Amino acid sequence: MKHDQQINKNNRLNRYLISWPPLLFLLVFFALPSLIMLLTSFRFPGEFGGLAPIAPTAEETNHEYGLTLETYQFFFSDIIYAEIFLKSLTVAAITTLICLVMAYPLALFIARSQKRFRNLMIMLVILPFASNFLIRIYAWMIILGPESAFSYLINTILALFGIAPVTLLFSSFAVLVGMVYVHLPFMILPLYTNLEKHDPVLLDAAQDLGANSWQRFWRITLPQSLPGIFAGSALVFIPVLGMFAVPDILGGTGDILIGNLIKDQFLGSRDWPFGATLSIMLTLVVLAIVGLVTWLARPANRQTITNDGT
Repeated sequence: MKHDQQINKNNRLNRYLISWPPLLFLLVFFALPSLIMLLTSFRFPGEFGGLAPIAPTAEETNHEYGLTLETYQFFFSDIIYAEIFLKSLTVAAITTLICLVMAYPLALFIARSQKRFRNLMIMLVILPFASNFLIRIYAWMIILGPESAFSYLINTILALFGIAPVTLLFSSFAVLVGMVYVHLPFMILPLYTNLEKHDPVLLDAAQDLGANSWQRFWRITLPQSLPGIFAGSALVFIPVLGMFAVPDILGGTGDILIGNLIKDQFLGSRDWPFGATLSIMLTLVVLAIVGLVTWLARPANRQTITNDGT
């Protein structure tokens, strides 16, 4: 009896040791900053930036104090912010789709390659992370610049069809290229991790039963790879929503996304409450997307999706 109690006590201790560190990390680095941001969104902006005091002081009596819903009213009163959110969601969706189309064949090729070549291929996928993020983005400024060989080639081809020359840099095209370039490895790695675990015996059995290559892919490979697709899509879609460096560097004046707007509120306009409001709204959108992806990734729902597709 005492032995069983000691085992239960050790099991509880092990569970605490495993679960509490990540829980504490989430509380300190996610829940607490989110709470601070939420409280900030109900404050008044300071006279010279920052936040106004909650209570009046003897030195300052001519400013608004306390808590307010003004920033939320302002957000919902102007459709331009909904348009920026919609544009950001569209860019994130297109980026995710392009990354999926490009990453899936490559991940499948790596997973089905000989083992002695896989590590080299994976190293090549993650190799761009060895260099600075901004340096890689500035390199795309050179590649897409008006004097670059790539721009010359594109405009030469367009001229053959009677189309006027186009400017690739500082455009929506450049933003999309930069987004795909930055986030493509985040789609490849989850897909490869999933595809590597597939049992090739299932494909051999399907082939013996008369299934062609497309049927084997659609009925066996694709359904098994849905968790990797969902994971990779989340790892691409969510960061793209908040990305501001790529649109700032490669985009034009009309390519402002929600991440740029939040950055400008904190660093440009210094309207911290409204920037916090935008951040809270973005967080709600991200949580909704995570919830949807989690729901779709459940085995029962994956089976429903597969049956509908077939």
